[in-house]
Amino acid sequence: MGGGVIIALGVVLLAIGGFVVVRAMTGGDALPPASAQEIPSTVSTASPVNPADAASALAPSTPVTIEIPAIGVRAPIMLLGLNSDGTVQVPPLGNHNLAGWYDGSVTPGQDGSSVILGHVDNYAGASVFYDIKDLVAGSEIDVVRANGTVAAFTVDGVQAVAKTLFPVSAVYGNVPYPALRLVTCGGPFDPVSGHYEDNIVVYAHLTGLAAPSAKS
Repeated sequence: MGGGVIIALGVVLLAIGGFVVVRAMTGGDALPPASAQEIPSTVSTASPVNPADAASALAPSTPVTIEIPAIGVRAPIMLLGLNSDGTVQVPPLGNHNLAGWYDGSVTPGQDGSSVILGHVDNYAGASVFYDIKDLVAGSEIDVVRANGTVAAFTVDGVQAVAKTLFPVSAVYGNVPYPALRLVTCGGPFDPVSGHYEDNIVVYAHLTGLAAPSAKS
């Protein structure tokens, strides 16, 4: 029984990893901004090692807003589940300033990996996670939670990986400390399929509680 459950879960996660956050080209001959395809030298092809200084876990609370000061992000967070085919849902493509928390993952601040998804762009321009590839180790990510607390995370590293090699375990597998994963698209763009060929993944760990911003 236990082995069957593990195998089934693995199939679901592979489905999620294979199709997460694609860019739909609905603008005719429009091409994506070149900078969306350029990966900074600070981005690795490997997932970073686990941090040694993660803070103690917080009580569960649903995320409502994500703030990333270094790249000017402040966006509401919607809840995402699974589609009927077992792939993870994504936020509406037309809403540029909206992220989504996969509710099959832990809430941000709990022990384990909390996963937040966002689009990189669409035919009309850049979207919420367009610049996450520019984050570096030490960058701050704050997640405002429904109970009024703000979970503060510090970036461990950023990874670019082909969607066909999506690191399912590293992203969706729970770790023994409070972790955050941000996922979007990037890298080479295939104009035939209308999809970016890579995923960009940001890995971060909880460093404590932050003071609510004046806008929260």
